[in-house]
Amino acid sequence: MTETSPRERPPSPPTIIDKTIRFCIENKLVVLLFVLFTIGWGLMSAPFDWELGGLPRDPMPVDAIPDIGENQQIVFTEWMGRSPQDVEDQIGYPLTVSLLGIPGVKTIRSYSMFGFSLIYVIFDEDVEFYWSRSRVLEKLNSLPVGTLPDGVQPAQGPDATALGQVYWYTLEGQDENGNPTGGWGLDELRTIQDWYVRYSLLSAGGVSEVASIGGFVQEYQIDVDPDAMRAYDVTLDEVFMAVKMSNVDVGARTIEVNRVEYIIRGLGFVETLEDIEDAVVKVNDNVPIYVRNVANVTLGPGLRRGVLDKAGAEAVGGVVVVRYGENPLAAIKNVKAKIEEISPGLPQKTLSDGTISQVKIVPFYDRTGLIYETLGTLSDALLQQILVTIIVVVVMVRHLRSSILISGLLPLAVLMCFIAMRSTGVDANIVALSGIAIAIGTIVDMGIIICENILKHLDEADPKANRLEVIYKASSEVGSAILTAVSTTVVSFLPVFTMEAAEGKLFRPLAFTKTYALIASVIVALTIIPPAAHILFTRSRDGRRSRIWLFYPLLAIVGVVFAFGPGWWWPGGLLVLIGVYGSLEPKLPQFLRKLGPWLANAVVVGAVLLLLTQSWLPIGPEKGLWRNAILVGGTLGALLLVFQLFQAAYPFLLRWALDHKTTFLILPAMIVVAGGMVWRGFDDLFAWMPSTVRESEPATYLAGKFPGLGKEFMPPLDEGSYLYMPVTMPHASIGEVIDVLQKQDISFNQVPEIALAVGKLGRVESPLDPAPLSMIETVINYHPQYMTDHSGHRLAFRYDETEKDLFRDERGAPVPARDGEPYYVQGTFARDEEGRLVEEPGGMPFRFWRPALDPDLNPGREAWPGVNNPNDIWDLIVEAGKLPGTTSAPKLQPIAARIVMLQSGMRAPMGVKVKGPSLDALDKVGLQIERFLKEVPSVEPAAVIADRIIGKPYLEIDIDRKAIARYGIKLREVQDVIEVAIGGRRITTTVEGRERYPVRVRYLRELRDSIESLDRILVPAPGGAQIPLIQLAKIDYVRGPQVIKSEDTFLVGYVLFDMKPGYAEVEVVEQANAYLKEKIASGELDIPAGVSFTFAGTYENQVRSEKKLMVVLPLALFII
Repeated sequence: MTETSPRERPPSPPTIIDKTIRFCIENKLVVLLFVLFTIGWGLMSAPFDWELGGLPRDPMPVDAIPDIGENQQIVFTEWMGRSPQDVEDQIGYPLTVSLLGIPGVKTIRSYSMFGFSLIYVIFDEDVEFYWSRSRVLEKLNSLPVGTLPDGVQPAQGPDATALGQVYWYTLEGQDENGNPTGGWGLDELRTIQDWYVRYSLLSAGGVSEVASIGGFVQEYQIDVDPDAMRAYDVTLDEVFMAVKMSNVDVGARTIEVNRVEYIIRGLGFVETLEDIEDAVVKVNDNVPIYVRNVANVTLGPGLRRGVLDKAGAEAVGGVVVVRYGENPLAAIKNVKAKIEEISPGLPQKTLSDGTISQVKIVPFYDRTGLIYETLGTLSDALLQQILVTIIVVVVMVRHLRSSILISGLLPLAVLMCFIAMRSTGVDANIVALSGIAIAIGTIVDMGIIICENILKHLDEADPKANRLEVIYKASSEVGSAILTAVSTTVVSFLPVFTMEAAEGKLFRPLAFTKTYALIASVIVALTIIPPAAHILFTRSRDGRRSRIWLFYPLLAIVGVVFAFGPGWWWPGGLLVLIGVYGSLEPKLPQFLRKLGPWLANAVVVGAVLLLLTQSWLPIGPEKGLWRNAILVGGTLGALLLVFQLFQAAYPFLLRWALDHKTTFLILPAMIVVAGGMVWRGFDDLFAWMPSTVRESEPATYLAGKFPGLGKEFMPPLDEGSYLYMPVTMPHASIGEVIDVLQKQDISFNQVPEIALAVGKLGRVESPLDPAPLSMIETVINYHPQYMTDHSGHRLAFRYDETEKDLFRDERGAPVPARDGEPYYVQGTFARDEEGRLVEEPGGMPFRFWRPALDPDLNPGREAWPGVNNPNDIWDLIVEAGKLPGTTSAPKLQPIAARIVMLQSGMRAPMGVKVKGPSLDALDKVGLQIERFLKEVPSVEPAAVIADRIIGKPYLEIDIDRKAIARYGIKLREVQDVIEVAIGGRRITTTVEGRERYPVRVRYLRELRDSIESLDRILVPAPGGAQIPLIQLAKIDYVRGPQVIKSEDTFLVGYVLFDMKPGYAEVEVVEQANAYLKEKIASGELDIPAGVSFTFAGTYENQVRSEKKLMVVLPLALFII
């Protein structure tokens, strides 16, 4: 038997890829149905707010950025009136010790503050959220008796994180035109918020919590008079019990009368002040002693630890928190629908001038705008990438039908990604959708490869050859190569899938979406392009013609849809013209048929270039469309020219490289070294060299030129708002902090670029907010650079560039420059009779941010660059927020701030955690570190803030045990008098329909607002005598903590800082750490025994991911 020669060897059996390609080419109807099904499902799953007529929507969850916060549960415990030290000793520490034993717990952060304890239980990332909630609940229910004080009941926080705070609002009185009217008290608005609005919004789908802030909680206040009590021989305990016993309803089951069943109720709930005043305390000589005889009963405001301010006036509002794992966009839509439902029923009143004022819900922070703007930005980026792709494919391939086929299938691949994201639970956000944008080039590559090969085979095939077999052979020839190329790219993303913690949550969605896009590109290339090519590629390049009756009429129909659907008149008209030309091409003269394809390509490139320019406007709308088009066209033309020249020169370059291998390899070696120096820095890359070489003049020069790239975890997202978070001194009272807050808000609202500033001091009534009274949080919403619609697309208005006018705001009022005076700019916007801008397609976008001051238009004034980026606005905010008694604030945005606080517990991107055995030691070391950090060159000195741990004034009443023993008084009895008389004690709660109000008793204000009056507080003795407190105790002034923080039971204090512009986070931390170590070595920084410090912040994610990638990247390269 003779061996079979290679030429005679039978063909290998078809692979699964070959069978798939043949099936798709032979069953075009199946492919068409698949395409239609994919388009429909993709449109239903798309995150964009598209109106699809009757097609139902099931969009994937959408947010601006991924939730990269810690997996945490919150335990909230209220102990009203107790100091932070009491709360820490009796609640915070015992609970922390108990919760540490729960499986999966990574760390526990505790905050003990005035009146409450907050404990954050941080779980490992692989622990399921609701499983961890159940474990915490089990532990709380099984606490041993005596672990916590009597009457103290810990509770779990909402099933959400602080990142879920997506909607903030205020309640305001407005007339029918939406103008503010006033006329509502802070207590009235708070009552409406607490008992009507809050519960209504809580019923919206996806909402975990609606927390109140601002105003006054109404309470019944019983202010007892000690002199009257002495005269009537009444004690505080008797008043307490009398009021408590006078507020009770009872039920007595039922009775039957004449075969009718009656339910029996004993009415006794307090409904008015008189009900309390008429309560009998005791009877002396058959004479009843009423509460009104010994106390003054009024309605008044309860103690508050949080205030909301809007533009310098106190306000009442709330915050809506989305449940963990819910769709934020859908939840906000549900909340808005609920607001629209309840708004007509909100209370209204007629004011003295006859104006009808109705309470309205007015949002001041709505994440919907940021989400839509993010989606709009990404949709614009995808559109621009598709347009660039069309230009590149048309220019490089020079085949219009294949170019339109490749570009037209790009949206189909994107819709496939949406389907995959919806099916696998990948939420849509700026990072996830960026994966699709990154993969656009690869999707196009697959289409170009298979289309080029098909066209080549059609050109070389015999005219009588079966076109189906030619296209099948061309597609199967490159099918395995396409699959291998995509698989290699997918494997290259394996290191991203191995990331953990915050970096994993951030970048894994990107890896998923890019992988989905790559898989979609394979599906499109191998299953859709071959049958589509069999329909469309009906003519070889030498001019032989076959059937083309389908493509061009279909193109004309698509053009009509574009023109009359979205309103894209000239792109739609262009497609119609190309379709008409292609349909009439057989009847045209020979010279027009030769010129036609080139002319069609040129027209398509020009039209797409104009559409790209209109969408992009890289140098701004002020420069005009044509200048932008010249820049875009010149840039793309130069790049394409380089590609064309490289393509032409490639055979010669390849031949030279193969003939001079050693010489050529020097080039990639130099590129690797240069890249290493740019990335790691010269010093780091050549640290192995002798010091004499590294200290030489050339090495020193290179070290200065190549310091290495800065390292940071994530670049900031422009959220369109800032969160200004200064702090006041711990000793400041609530009145003092309110004064600071209102002055800052008034100052912020005077900055022209700021749309609205709403400030908060203290905490929202929610476990998600641990802010002390001295902390201020001001949400500052600034205008976008140009007026936009809700999706972030710029609006255009009628504009005359030949006129000179004062720069004005959207209402037409002149806007001052930095020197406080209005100034002239070139060009003016047309306005109607009411001063409103006139929209005009093709007009000029209206700019909110102040442009540069031109001295030629404003003689005698200095040039000013204007406001050109968000950093300029932040500088204006910092300048406007400077007030004596407040610190500076780190540069934060609402979402970024919540992420930082969730990850590290700090309110700054970077900080130092100081741990020690005592608060005094933490305070001293923290202040030393603060002083030295201000000297680090890369640290912003004004942003360095150490916790003032020991700074809150205390009045401590030290009871003399021997003195109370002489009078036969128990220590607990003295403590009860102190608690009730000074701080007040909640006796009971009224039931008034749906509303509930506390009733509390304490001394009259003038009898408890000074040290001297405290001395005269009367303590009843067993014999009936009333003993002044000064005879039983000593009152001292001391300094103590405002808040006590701990981590895993160890006391901790924070030193916050921020970096200067031009530095990266890891670089700043490394410099700061090295500088502090130098100070320790020199003895300038004294660290007592038992005290330690560590740097913390978002930079830790970068360091952790670097270490992970050092192991995984080589493995991925080996697999590839």
